Amino acid sequence: MTGFLMGAAFGALFGTAVMWRRGGNKKDMGQYAVGFGIFFGFVALFITIFIARQGA
Repeated sequence: MTGFLMGAAFGALFGTAVMWRRGGNKKDMGQYAVGFGIFFGFVALFITIFIARQGA
């Protein structure tokens, strides 16, 4: 669970930074933050599951 939250937080920061560099407004930054947060959260979750399954 921690991996998902860390991935989501990193994705949100990354998405906000991408839109800030592209000159987006606050709504654009929020949308990208949510989208990237969900994507990076699920990637981190699948990596965590994969690593846990390797130990079994």
